[in-house]
Amino acid sequence: MALKIVVFYGSVRSAREGIKAARFVTDRCRLRGHEVSFVDPMEYSLPLLDKMYKEYRPDEAPAVLRRLANMIVAADAYIMVSGEYNHTIPPALSNLLDHFLEEYFWKPSAIVCYSAGSFGGVRAAMTLRAMLPEMGMSSIPSVLPIPKVQAAFKDDGAPTNDALIRSADKFFGELEWYANALKSAREKPCERSECDTMMVQAAVAK
Repeated sequence: MALKIVVFYGSVRSAREGIKAARFVTDRCRLRGHEVSFVDPMEYSLPLLDKMYKEYRPDEAPAVLRRLANMIVAADAYIMVSGEYNHTIPPALSNLLDHFLEEYFWKPSAIVCYSAGSFGGVRAAMTLRAMLPEMGMSSIPSVLPIPKVQAAFKDDGAPTNDALIRSADKFFGELEWYANALKSAREKPCERSECDTMMVQAAVAK
């Protein structure tokens, strides 16, 4: 089943290599028949968090937040493409995600992590493991780590090793299973009122 997927990328550095991984993820999802929106913090250039999207009146939220909110709300699943900075995630990714909350609820996320070294950014993935469920978009069990990202792709995002394609397709298949299962659950009217109540309670708690 075709899904709407938002791919979030974390880096705003001028010599960023991880953009190749983000292009690979985006292209691979489209090849699998999904509608993909790519969110690059360099393009959206959000300020450091002051007010969350939900804290604005509908007609007062900045246009960039409305654009992102519409994209996030419409999505069935999210993919994080994150490098590892000081054993955690890039500050631009955290700032981007923190502008929203309820908009993510009841949908799965998946973590693609990378690094210039041999560990593939897995420590950043562990940060996201804690962060994403708190925001209402629990991550799937599998992670897609990409070590030595500078050598893993050509400039257009094509991988230099077919093994990555095989790993990625298994990873995306797992995300699709969770996304379709949760989409089916969200569409059941008998459970929707309970979900709405839980969403309000979670939002008030934050």
